[in-house]
Amino acid sequence: MSHCSRRNFLKTGLAAGALAGFGKLPLKAEGQKATDWVTLGKSGVKVTRLAFGTGSMSGKVQRDLGQDQFNRLVRYSYDNGVRFFETAESYGDMHRMLGIALKGIPRDSYRLMSKITTHGDVDPQAKIDELRKLAQTEYFDIMLLHWQHTSDWPAQSVKWQDGILEAQHKQAVVSRGASVHGLPALRQVPDNKFLQVAMIRMNHKGVRMDAEDYNTNGLGDVTEVVTHVKQTRADGMGIISMKLVGEGQFTNRDDRKAAMRFAFRNAGVDTVTVGYKNTAEIDEAIQNVNLAFA
Repeated sequence: MSHCSRRNFLKTGLAAGALAGFGKLPLKAEGQKATDWVTLGKSGVKVTRLAFGTGSMSGKVQRDLGQDQFNRLVRYSYDNGVRFFETAESYGDMHRMLGIALKGIPRDSYRLMSKITTHGDVDPQAKIDELRKLAQTEYFDIMLLHWQHTSDWPAQSVKWQDGILEAQHKQAVVSRGASVHGLPALRQVPDNKFLQVAMIRMNHKGVRMDAEDYNTNGLGDVTEVVTHVKQTRADGMGIISMKLVGEGQFTNRDDRKAAMRFAFRNAGVDTVTVGYKNTAEIDEAIQNVNLAFA
Protein backbone atom coordinates (compact mmCIF):
# COMPACT_ATOMS: atom_id res chain seq x y z
CA MET A 1 0.00 0.00 0.00
CA SER A 2 1.34 3.39 -0.93
CA HIS A 3 -0.23 5.62 1.73
CA CYS A 4 -0.46 3.42 4.80
CA SER A 5 0.66 0.01 5.88
CA ARG A 6 -1.87 -2.79 5.95
CA ARG A 7 -0.99 -3.62 9.55
CA ASN A 8 -1.40 -0.04 10.75
CA PHE A 9 -4.63 0.44 8.80
CA LEU A 10 -6.16 -2.68 10.31
CA LYS A 11 -4.96 -1.76 13.79
CA THR A 12 -6.39 1.76 13.52
CA GLY A 13 -9.66 0.56 12.02
CA LEU A 14 -10.15 -2.07 14.68
CA ALA A 15 -9.41 0.37 17.48
CA ALA A 16 -11.83 2.93 16.06
CA GLY A 17 -14.59 0.44 15.40
CA ALA A 18 -14.35 -1.89 18.41
CA LEU A 19 -17.67 -2.74 20.00
CA ALA A 20 -18.28 -2.57 23.70
CA GLY A 21 -19.88 -5.99 23.72
CA PHE A 22 -22.25 -8.42 22.13
CA GLY A 23 -25.67 -9.18 23.51
CA LYS A 24 -28.26 -11.82 22.85
CA LEU A 25 -31.03 -11.32 20.33
CA PRO A 26 -33.67 -8.92 21.66
CA LEU A 27 -36.44 -10.63 23.55
CA LYS A 28 -38.96 -8.22 22.09
CA ALA A 29 -38.43 -7.61 18.39
CA GLU A 30 -41.98 -6.48 17.62
CA GLY A 31 -42.21 -3.39 15.49
CA GLN A 32 -38.97 -3.93 13.62
CA LYS A 33 -39.39 -3.63 9.88
CA ALA A 34 -37.71 -4.53 6.60
CA THR A 35 -37.09 -0.87 5.88
CA ASP A 36 -35.49 -0.04 9.23
CA TRP A 37 -31.88 1.15 9.14
CA VAL A 38 -29.48 -1.15 11.01
CA THR A 39 -25.77 -0.78 11.69
CA LEU A 40 -23.40 -3.42 10.31
CA GLY A 41 -21.28 -4.02 13.37
CA LYS A 42 -17.96 -2.24 13.74
CA SER A 43 -18.13 -0.97 10.15
CA GLY A 44 -20.53 1.75 11.32
CA VAL A 45 -22.35 1.55 7.97
CA LYS A 46 -26.13 1.73 8.22
CA VAL A 47 -28.25 -0.23 5.72
CA THR A 48 -31.88 -1.19 5.46
CA ARG A 49 -32.70 -4.59 6.86
CA LEU A 50 -33.76 -5.75 3.38
CA ALA A 51 -31.55 -5.28 0.34
CA PHE A 52 -32.18 -5.26 -3.40
CA GLY A 53 -30.00 -7.97 -4.97
CA THR A 54 -28.97 -7.94 -8.63
CA GLY A 55 -27.37 -11.38 -8.80
CA SER A 56 -30.23 -13.80 -9.49
CA MET A 57 -28.65 -16.50 -11.65
CA SER A 58 -25.50 -14.32 -11.73
CA GLY A 59 -27.61 -11.32 -12.76
CA LYS A 60 -29.31 -12.92 -15.75
CA VAL A 61 -32.77 -12.48 -14.24
CA GLN A 62 -32.23 -8.76 -13.74
CA ARG A 63 -30.43 -8.20 -17.05
CA ASP A 64 -33.24 -9.91 -18.94
CA LEU A 65 -35.69 -7.31 -17.62
CA GLY A 66 -34.06 -4.68 -19.82
CA GLN A 67 -32.99 -1.26 -18.59
CA ASP A 68 -36.41 0.41 -18.52
CA GLN A 69 -38.13 -2.34 -16.54
CA PHE A 70 -35.12 -2.67 -14.25
CA ASN A 71 -35.24 1.09 -13.61
CA ARG A 72 -38.87 0.84 -12.58
CA LEU A 73 -38.12 -2.06 -10.25
CA VAL A 74 -35.24 -0.22 -8.55
CA ARG A 75 -37.32 2.94 -8.14
CA TYR A 76 -40.25 0.92 -6.78
CA SER A 77 -37.93 -0.67 -4.24
CA TYR A 78 -36.50 2.71 -3.26
CA ASP A 79 -39.94 4.32 -2.99
CA ASN A 80 -41.06 1.49 -0.69
CA GLY A 81 -38.15 1.97 1.67
CA VAL A 82 -35.59 -0.59 0.50
CA ARG A 83 -32.47 1.58 0.29
CA PHE A 84 -29.67 -1.02 0.18
CA PHE A 85 -28.56 -2.15 -3.29
CA GLU A 86 -25.93 -4.77 -4.03
CA THR A 87 -24.14 -6.06 -7.09
CA ALA A 88 -20.87 -7.71 -8.12
CA GLU A 89 -18.22 -7.54 -10.78
CA SER A 90 -19.22 -11.02 -11.95
CA TYR A 91 -22.89 -10.08 -12.50
CA GLY A 92 -22.32 -9.02 -16.07
CA ASP A 93 -23.66 -5.56 -16.86
CA MET A 94 -25.28 -4.93 -13.50
CA HIS A 95 -22.99 -2.13 -12.25
CA ARG A 96 -23.85 -0.06 -15.31
CA MET A 97 -27.57 -0.90 -15.16
CA LEU A 98 -27.76 -0.11 -11.46
CA GLY A 99 -25.92 3.16 -11.96
CA ILE A 100 -28.48 4.22 -14.55
CA ALA A 101 -31.41 3.11 -12.39
CA LEU A 102 -30.17 5.10 -9.36
CA LYS A 103 -29.15 8.19 -11.31
CA GLY A 104 -30.65 11.38 -9.86
CA ILE A 105 -31.41 9.86 -6.45
CA PRO A 106 -29.49 11.58 -3.62
CA ARG A 107 -26.44 9.43 -2.99
CA ASP A 108 -26.64 9.75 0.78
CA SER A 109 -30.18 8.32 0.79
CA TYR A 110 -29.17 4.77 -0.14
CA ARG A 111 -26.31 2.33 0.37
CA LEU A 112 -24.40 0.55 -2.37
CA MET A 113 -22.40 -2.66 -2.07
CA SER A 114 -20.16 -4.27 -4.65
CA LYS A 115 -18.14 -7.48 -4.70
CA ILE A 116 -14.78 -7.71 -6.44
CA THR A 117 -13.38 -10.79 -8.18
CA THR A 118 -10.08 -11.80 -6.57
CA HIS A 119 -8.23 -13.57 -9.35
CA GLY A 120 -6.42 -12.48 -12.47
CA ASP A 121 -3.54 -10.11 -13.08
CA VAL A 122 -5.51 -6.93 -12.41
CA ASP A 123 -4.66 -3.82 -10.40
CA PRO A 124 -7.24 -3.67 -7.59
CA GLN A 125 -7.31 0.14 -7.59
CA ALA A 126 -7.95 0.27 -11.33
CA LYS A 127 -10.73 -2.31 -10.97
CA ILE A 128 -12.44 -0.48 -8.10
CA ASP A 129 -12.25 2.77 -10.07
CA GLU A 130 -13.73 1.02 -13.11
CA LEU A 131 -16.63 -0.33 -11.05
CA ARG A 132 -17.27 3.10 -9.51
CA LYS A 133 -17.39 4.65 -12.95
CA LEU A 134 -19.80 2.00 -14.22
CA ALA A 135 -22.06 2.46 -11.20
CA GLN A 136 -21.84 6.27 -11.46
CA THR A 137 -20.80 6.60 -7.83
CA GLU A 138 -17.90 8.28 -6.05
CA TYR A 139 -17.77 5.53 -3.45
CA PHE A 140 -19.08 2.13 -2.44
CA ASP A 141 -20.47 1.84 1.07
CA ILE A 142 -19.31 -1.78 1.19
CA MET A 143 -16.75 -3.63 -0.92
CA LEU A 144 -16.47 -7.40 -0.53
CA LEU A 145 -13.94 -9.95 -1.67
CA HIS A 146 -16.28 -12.06 -3.79
CA TRP A 147 -16.75 -15.84 -3.68
CA GLN A 148 -14.07 -16.82 -1.21
CA HIS A 149 -14.42 -20.60 -1.29
CA THR A 150 -11.20 -22.19 -0.03
CA SER A 151 -9.71 -22.48 3.43
CA ASP A 152 -6.64 -20.44 2.44
CA TRP A 153 -8.55 -17.45 1.08
CA PRO A 154 -7.21 -15.03 3.76
CA ALA A 155 -3.66 -15.63 2.48
CA GLN A 156 -4.55 -15.90 -1.19
CA SER A 157 -6.50 -12.63 -1.28
CA VAL A 158 -3.93 -10.36 0.41
CA LYS A 159 -3.38 -8.34 -2.77
CA TRP A 160 -7.11 -7.61 -2.94
CA GLN A 161 -7.38 -6.91 0.76
CA ASP A 162 -4.63 -4.33 0.37
CA GLY A 163 -6.48 -2.85 -2.61
CA ILE A 164 -9.68 -2.43 -0.61
CA LEU A 165 -7.78 -0.95 2.32
CA GLU A 166 -6.16 1.57 -0.02
CA ALA A 167 -9.57 2.41 -1.47
CA GLN A 168 -10.82 3.01 2.07
CA HIS A 169 -7.90 5.32 2.68
CA LYS A 170 -8.90 7.24 -0.45
CA GLN A 171 -12.57 7.23 0.65
CA ALA A 172 -13.60 5.31 -2.46
CA VAL A 173 -14.81 2.52 -0.15
CA VAL A 174 -16.38 2.98 3.28
CA SER A 175 -16.30 -0.56 4.68
CA ARG A 176 -14.78 -3.91 3.74
CA GLY A 177 -15.63 -7.58 3.91
CA ALA A 178 -15.97 -10.88 2.08
CA SER A 179 -18.63 -13.24 0.79
CA VAL A 180 -17.86 -16.89 1.52
CA HIS A 181 -18.99 -20.22 0.11
CA GLY A 182 -18.36 -23.56 1.79
CA LEU A 183 -17.52 -24.47 5.37
CA PRO A 184 -13.71 -24.45 4.90
CA ALA A 185 -13.94 -20.79 3.82
CA LEU A 186 -16.57 -19.86 6.40
CA ARG A 187 -14.42 -21.21 9.24
CA GLN A 188 -11.87 -18.50 8.47
CA VAL A 189 -14.36 -15.67 9.05
CA PRO A 190 -14.61 -15.43 12.85
CA ASP A 191 -11.72 -13.43 14.32
CA ASN A 192 -10.52 -12.34 10.87
CA LYS A 193 -8.96 -8.92 11.41
CA PHE A 194 -9.52 -7.69 7.85
CA LEU A 195 -13.27 -8.18 7.88
CA GLN A 196 -15.79 -5.61 9.02
CA VAL A 197 -18.68 -7.26 7.16
CA ALA A 198 -19.33 -10.89 6.21
CA MET A 199 -21.80 -12.16 3.62
CA ILE A 200 -22.99 -15.67 4.52
CA ARG A 201 -25.59 -17.98 2.99
CA MET A 202 -28.58 -18.65 5.24
CA ASN A 203 -31.94 -20.42 5.32
CA HIS A 204 -33.73 -22.86 7.58
CA LYS A 205 -33.39 -25.88 5.26
CA GLY A 206 -29.75 -25.64 4.23
CA VAL A 207 -30.57 -25.29 0.53
CA ARG A 208 -27.58 -23.81 -1.38
CA MET A 209 -25.85 -23.32 1.94
CA ASP A 210 -22.37 -24.14 3.16
CA ALA A 211 -21.05 -27.70 3.30
CA GLU A 212 -17.55 -29.17 3.15
CA ASP A 213 -17.81 -28.94 -0.65
CA TYR A 214 -18.55 -25.31 -1.50
CA ASN A 215 -20.27 -26.37 -4.73
CA THR A 216 -22.36 -29.23 -3.42
CA ASN A 217 -25.85 -29.89 -4.74
CA GLY A 218 -26.73 -31.35 -1.36
CA LEU A 219 -27.78 -29.59 1.80
CA GLY A 220 -25.48 -27.41 3.86
CA ASP A 221 -24.81 -27.74 7.57
CA VAL A 222 -27.26 -25.25 9.04
CA THR A 223 -26.12 -25.79 12.62
CA GLU A 224 -22.46 -25.10 11.89
CA VAL A 225 -23.27 -22.10 9.71
CA VAL A 226 -25.37 -20.52 12.47
CA THR A 227 -22.59 -21.18 14.97
CA HIS A 228 -20.11 -19.29 12.80
CA VAL A 229 -22.59 -16.45 12.26
CA LYS A 230 -22.95 -16.00 16.01
CA GLN A 231 -19.17 -16.15 16.49
CA THR A 232 -18.74 -13.55 13.78
CA ARG A 233 -21.35 -11.29 15.37
CA ALA A 234 -19.55 -11.67 18.69
CA ASP A 235 -16.40 -10.40 16.96
CA GLY A 236 -18.29 -7.22 16.08
CA MET A 237 -18.77 -7.83 12.35
CA GLY A 238 -21.92 -7.03 10.41
CA ILE A 239 -23.70 -10.02 8.84
CA ILE A 240 -25.39 -9.88 5.44
CA SER A 241 -27.17 -13.06 4.37
CA MET A 242 -28.05 -14.41 0.94
CA LYS A 243 -29.90 -17.48 -0.45
CA LEU A 244 -32.99 -16.64 1.59
CA VAL A 245 -35.19 -18.25 -1.07
CA GLY A 246 -32.81 -21.18 -1.65
CA GLU A 247 -31.59 -19.66 -4.92
CA GLY A 248 -35.18 -19.73 -6.18
CA GLN A 249 -35.95 -23.25 -4.95
CA PHE A 250 -38.43 -22.16 -2.28
CA THR A 251 -41.58 -22.05 -4.39
CA ASN A 252 -43.80 -22.27 -1.31
CA ARG A 253 -44.28 -18.95 0.44
CA ASP A 254 -44.33 -20.64 3.82
CA ASP A 255 -40.71 -21.64 3.21
CA ARG A 256 -39.79 -18.11 2.20
CA LYS A 257 -41.39 -16.74 5.37
CA ALA A 258 -39.71 -19.39 7.50
CA ALA A 259 -36.33 -18.60 5.95
CA MET A 260 -36.64 -14.93 6.84
CA ARG A 261 -37.70 -15.67 10.38
CA PHE A 262 -34.88 -18.17 10.84
CA ALA A 263 -32.25 -15.76 9.51
CA PHE A 264 -33.22 -12.91 11.81
CA ARG A 265 -34.61 -14.63 14.90
CA ASN A 266 -32.50 -17.79 15.09
CA ALA A 267 -29.24 -16.94 13.36
CA GLY A 268 -29.28 -13.23 14.23
CA VAL A 269 -28.18 -11.75 10.92
CA ASP A 270 -28.31 -7.99 10.40
CA THR A 271 -29.67 -7.73 6.86
CA VAL A 272 -30.63 -9.98 3.95
CA THR A 273 -30.46 -9.60 0.20
CA VAL A 274 -32.98 -11.00 -2.26
CA GLY A 275 -33.07 -10.74 -6.04
CA TYR A 276 -36.31 -9.62 -7.66
CA LYS A 277 -37.88 -9.73 -11.11
CA ASN A 278 -41.15 -7.93 -10.36
CA THR A 279 -42.78 -5.64 -7.81
CA ALA A 280 -44.84 -8.44 -6.27
CA GLU A 281 -41.62 -10.12 -5.15
CA ILE A 282 -40.46 -6.91 -3.49
CA ASP A 283 -43.81 -6.54 -1.72
CA GLU A 284 -43.63 -10.12 -0.49
CA ALA A 285 -40.03 -9.84 0.72
CA ILE A 286 -40.91 -6.71 2.72
CA GLN A 287 -43.90 -8.49 4.23
CA ASN A 288 -41.86 -11.61 5.03
CA VAL A 289 -39.21 -9.62 6.87
CA ASN A 290 -41.88 -7.71 8.78
CA LEU A 291 -43.56 -11.01 9.72
CA ALA A 292 -40.24 -12.35 10.97
CA PHE A 293 -40.43 -9.80 13.78
CA ALA A 294 -44.18 -9.99 14.39
